[in-house]
Amino acid sequence: MSTSTTASTDPSAAAQPAASQDAAQPAASQDAAQRAASQASVTRNYRWNFAVNILDGGSFWFGASFISAAVILPLFVRHFTDSALLIGLVSFINVAGPLLPQLFVANAVERAPRKKFFPVTIGFFLERVPILLLVPMTWLFAAGKPLLTLVLFFCLYAWHCFGAGVIVVGWQDMIAKIIPVEKRGRFFGMQNFLGNGTGILGALALPFVLERFAFPAGYVISFAAAAGLILLSWFFLSMTREPAVRGSKPAVSQLAYLRSLPGVLRRDPNFLRYLLAQTVFALGGMAAGFLVVYAVRTWNLPDAQASGFTIALQVGLAAANLCFGLLADRSGHKLILEICFGLSALALVLAVLSPGPWWFLAIFFLRGAASGGSAVSGTSIVYEFTDAENRPTYIGLSNTVPGVASAVAPLIGGWLASAVSYRAMFVVAVLVGAASWALLRFGVKEPRRVSPGPP
Repeated sequence: MSTSTTASTDPSAAAQPAASQDAAQPAASQDAAQRAASQASVTRNYRWNFAVNILDGGSFWFGASFISAAVILPLFVRHFTDSALLIGLVSFINVAGPLLPQLFVANAVERAPRKKFFPVTIGFFLERVPILLLVPMTWLFAAGKPLLTLVLFFCLYAWHCFGAGVIVVGWQDMIAKIIPVEKRGRFFGMQNFLGNGTGILGALALPFVLERFAFPAGYVISFAAAAGLILLSWFFLSMTREPAVRGSKPAVSQLAYLRSLPGVLRRDPNFLRYLLAQTVFALGGMAAGFLVVYAVRTWNLPDAQASGFTIALQVGLAAANLCFGLLADRSGHKLILEICFGLSALALVLAVLSPGPWWFLAIFFLRGAASGGSAVSGTSIVYEFTDAENRPTYIGLSNTVPGVASAVAPLIGGWLASAVSYRAMFVVAVLVGAASWALLRFGVKEPRRVSPGPP
């Protein structure tokens, strides 16, 4: 007897599709009810979540201004070594740490009903605690044990940065979940504007602290301010109200999940081209950690005067966050990224041509504007390439893939600076940055005008 005959004559077989449909209907109704309840919670708590997360970002970035990887930390390391590679290691950790681990935690984030667990519970130990430990480490060892200080500093800073990489997918997915798409640009803009605006106050205080207190006391005070403010930001973050939503995707092993990622990119060529543009741009970041060292060495500047560049950096960040966030909501995040890629290249052109140290006020302003706009739009644009269920995977890919290039870039920059010159390294970075702008401008379609990529 054929299979088709059996299916047509067996009453139980005929009943199976109907039974399956009956079983699917309650599940679909339950999913719809869950989504409706979640949306109602998001709407009801929107103002609260907007406020506490604005305060979280504001206090976090205020604290981060006291441990700026572009200015303060390279100067701190320079007290113990003149090695361009070790100075470049600050940028390597600062960039690679938050980016490289993300893809390896996205699978877990996708299936977590509440994303808040990652930035709040795990983040306290992985991201906040090591900044606290920087304070006694610097006080106890910086004055008399340079090698031990360097080793401990890089260990604690790596702990902080890689810890941030473990929790940032959960944080970004939580924000995308509780902030509506049409308000994300202004949210990130206002959050970062508050942080960078208050960060200007920190930058104004730094020259006084570093000049008034002998080494290492000035850095102890700076690191203590960073630790206190970053802990305050955690308190605000912990007050987020997030509804629990269980996804419908089946659980898969980490190995199976990683094997599925090439297929995601093949099915979404626009996102693949976006990743390529970001990866090339990340390579152009090879010069970021060396601008302040170049200025200090070339014009023999004291730490107190060089730390004034932090003010220009923070002003650029604040201005970009205020303007670019609103513009992005109206015109799209791709346009903002194109502008920021161009500003980043322009800053390096000015560094090559600079006849004196005061040019670096404009250079750091442009670097701040480029970083601020890239932070707002580089975070938000990824949400527009896909749907909510696959968002953590896209976030992980968008950060980890360029993160590999970002990790290597400072080491390449350090090698070029040592083997040739700082100016030669800046020229190479300009050319790479121009290539990334062309890839983004002509290769990537505005995702708001394209259907989200397939799962």
